[in-house]
Amino acid sequence: MKRLTTILLFLAMHFSWAQESVKKDSVPASGVIEKLFDTADKIVDLVSGDSWMVIPAVSYSPETNLGFGIGALKVFRHREGQSTRPSTLPISLLYTLNKQVILTTELDLWINGNDDNLKVLLELANYSFKFYGVGNDLGTESEELYATKYAHFRINYQRQISPGFYLGPRYEFRADDIYKTEIGGILDTDQVMGSNGSRISGLGLVLNFDTRDNIFQPKGGSFHQVSLMSFQSFLGSNFRFSQYQLDLRKYLPIHDKQILAVQAWYSFTAGNPPFQQLSLIGGSDLMRGYFEGRYRDRNAMVYQAEYRVPIHRKLGLVFFGSAGQVADKVSSFSLNKLRYGGGLGFRYQLTDDGLNLRLDLAYGNQSSFYFGLDEVL
Repeated sequence: MKRLTTILLFLAMHFSWAQESVKKDSVPASGVIEKLFDTADKIVDLVSGDSWMVIPAVSYSPETNLGFGIGALKVFRHREGQSTRPSTLPISLLYTLNKQVILTTELDLWINGNDDNLKVLLELANYSFKFYGVGNDLGTESEELYATKYAHFRINYQRQISPGFYLGPRYEFRADDIYKTEIGGILDTDQVMGSNGSRISGLGLVLNFDTRDNIFQPKGGSFHQVSLMSFQSFLGSNFRFSQYQLDLRKYLPIHDKQILAVQAWYSFTAGNPPFQQLSLIGGSDLMRGYFEGRYRDRNAMVYQAEYRVPIHRKLGLVFFGSAGQVADKVSSFSLNKLRYGGGLGFRYQLTDDGLNLRLDLAYGNQSSFYFGLDEVL
């Protein structure tokens, strides 16, 4: 996997160097290719109204398999005008081939000239999933299936306290009702906390340092976040624990609109959390190529990089690589315990603000592909 990651980075840099000479020496794109792009643009314009974009929703990830449903997306600016960052309100209802039903909406609202930001997430699901146990060294023989019905709600308000710095409270609630487990498995025999379901309710603070020049496709600037959450019984939680996360991202313009995005992410958990709330790696956001939660423990670290290259008009190419691990104690983190992933992806810009349609092909401990909206980093 180290070799794969190295090859991907080499290919990304080689593409960067070669692109300029291709532009100089190649003939103009054929009429057929231009007509294909024109058709794609017309389809996007057709489903995009002045206020809402309503489309049949199709998604794919290893965790859900192929999903079908309906989606609506509103990208708008508050009444202050174009100087305010675009706000988003996506709503989707999906049924997947894994017999999952998922209703999700997530508001990201920017107001008062970007001085105030409100994020609200609501997710309701009947969800079958895989559990592999706890730890960084787990074989495939530990895999077991379970099914849960859950409700997840999170709200975070932040206000700009100085240029680039945003601070505010966060509240989070999640209730899991596990109604199906494998007989004799880890969850069926109550070997981990939360195997009979869980209810968490917590308060905390979130501090952001955000200087991105575009929230969808940053071409420069940084996004750093520190979050501190405490889940306690007096808030209605039946598990008492705390979780601290650090998310550091930097966007570096390299050459001819090509961007290098890098991220370092850390999660530390203390107390007695249910297994659903342990720090974990995998999924579409943290180490593509690994099943979400394939490795989980009290602590986790992930390092990721993406090299973004424009191809033609609204089409782009992304090379990415990642490394990460989980551990029961911070002192147990080790370079020789890192797991690696990598791959490439394609992007198609849907809105003038830079919102992308995303298709990623990844390899970690499995081959995976992901289809959805927006960037990972």
